[in-house]
Amino acid sequence: MDRYERINALHRLLKAARYPVTVARLQDELGCSRATVYRDLAFLRDGLMAPVVGDGEAGFKYDANEDDRFELPGLWLNSEELHALLAAQQLLARSGGGLLSTALAPLQSRVEKLLEEQAGGKQWPVERVRVIASRPRRLDEHVFRVVASAVLGRRKLAFDYRARSTDEKTRRTVSPQRITHYRDNWYVDAWDEDREGLRSFAVDRIGAAKMLDGAARDIEDAQLDEHLASSYGIFSGPPKNWATIVFSPKAARWVADERWHSQQQGRFLPDGRYELKLPYSNSRELLMDILHYGSDAEIIEPPVLREQARSLLALAISNYER
Repeated sequence: MDRYERINALHRLLKAARYPVTVARLQDELGCSRATVYRDLAFLRDGLMAPVVGDGEAGFKYDANEDDRFELPGLWLNSEELHALLAAQQLLARSGGGLLSTALAPLQSRVEKLLEEQAGGKQWPVERVRVIASRPRRLDEHVFRVVASAVLGRRKLAFDYRARSTDEKTRRTVSPQRITHYRDNWYVDAWDEDREGLRSFAVDRIGAAKMLDGAARDIEDAQLDEHLASSYGIFSGPPKNWATIVFSPKAARWVADERWHSQQQGRFLPDGRYELKLPYSNSRELLMDILHYGSDAEIIEPPVLREQARSLLALAISNYER
């Protein structure tokens, strides 16, 4: 029984006791030494301000006049929960390149203090928790906070947006629906008021964000999923086609365990290769992920996607023929 469990068990014993509980019984109930019982009683009384009365001869109980008003304060964690919190704390501290460092500083400090208190002065080997971000893009913390506030506060949002493909800058007014963390980067799904349609915007391409007074238009979840989550990757739109990709036996060991899409269909072929089928709207991201596997992946269908892959590979080869 760890300290968290002992303190909770001790609290329950004393709260339920009509008469003082002897130290011997507490030792038996808590499964610990006499010295540990006294340390836990002292912490309960002095650290948590519990109304503990009694002594080592007669036993201990809660003061009847204060019993009903006392409960264990704050957040208590057992060892497994503490370890999970430690991992989450490191994820918060090390991922995102400092994103929300100002806004989350109080939470970060509280987590660190909680870990220190619960560890009883023990130094946790935080270097054992390793977090590696995969190519996150630079993000303006203020912009992110405005966007997130508009999403959660259900307010309209205005911002400048610079398209990555054309570098064209436009002013947008939207009703934000959801904020999405995808491949270590943030996107906001929104109803574009001027274009009267659903769009996804990369938050790192947003500037001069301003939350407006008007209430955001709410779109049904089913409609959002149909338009924004029915096709492969972050690109929006209903599926225009299904891709069939066959992976080599070596790559199959990885791909068979991966979730590329909620509607994907996969099966092992008799020769050990793995066939994956999934819907897509925009081929750009899908091609990028397929080509990541190099010669271990082959597009079977549709022919247009196969030809696009062949053209991209030919262009890549041409870079090495000079």
